[in-house]
This record gives sequence, structure tokens and C-alpha cells, in this order.
Amino acid sequence: MKKNIPRSDCPISFALDFLGDKWSLLVMRDLIFDKKKFYKEFLQSKEGIATNILSDRLKKLENAGMITSKVYEKLKTQKEYSLTQKGIDLVPVLVEIILWSYKYDKSLAVTPEFIEKATRNRVQVIETIQGRLTN
Repeated sequence: MKKNIPRSDCPISFALDFLGDKWSLLVMRDLIFDKKKFYKEFLQSKEGIATNILSDRLKKLENAGMITSKVYEKLKTQKEYSLTQKGIDLVPVLVEIILWSYKYDKSLAVTPEFIEKATRNRVQVIETIQGRLTN
């Protein structure tokens, strides 16, 4: 596994070394919220990621220890991607990004029920999502 050398001892810089582009967070979103597992599923996301970028981000996220891949048992030519604990631990960050985004644009694709639950009890929402991902 390639070792990522931090640019500084700043915690924000550390996180950006792994997630500092829009595509990495969208791949993580797809794994966490949409339960995507296969390359073709990631390609179907509405943002329209290019194949070369998707391949690169999957490799980077795997090298960073955020995700893991294995040969899919039913079709040996495919890889199945899944979250590691390090990736699952990103859930609170994504929930906060969702809440922040919705605060400034109410037309985004998130249900008012989710916003209300996450605003009222973030910890429970985060634990529920993380629990679903570890089972």
C-alpha cells in the first residue's frame, strides 16, 4: 500500500490529502448512502464521473484505507468495493455537509424528514447509518 505523506501537521490538510477533490467524496457518498459496490454502479451516478477519474479515485481511496476491494464471487472479472472502518468513520462529516448544504439551498435532493431527524438528533442518525454499514 502506498503511504500518503502529509504536507503538514494540520488536521484539515490531512483530511484534504485523502478527500480534497469532489469525486472522492461523491464515491464515498455512493458507498455510504446509495450502497453502491461495483464500478458500473459508480459510473451511473448523476454527476457523470469519467472512467479514468473513477478508476483513479477508487485506487486512491483504497490506498488511503477508506475502502477495500475484492474479486466478486459471482463474476470473477468484477471487483466489489466496500467501506473500511476508516471510511465508515466519515459518516458524521458527510451528515454535517448535507445539513450545511441544505441550510443554504433548500432545493437539494434530501428529504425534509432526514434534515429534521439529523438536526434534532445527529448522534442517533449517524449511529443508525454506521450500524447499517457494519452489518
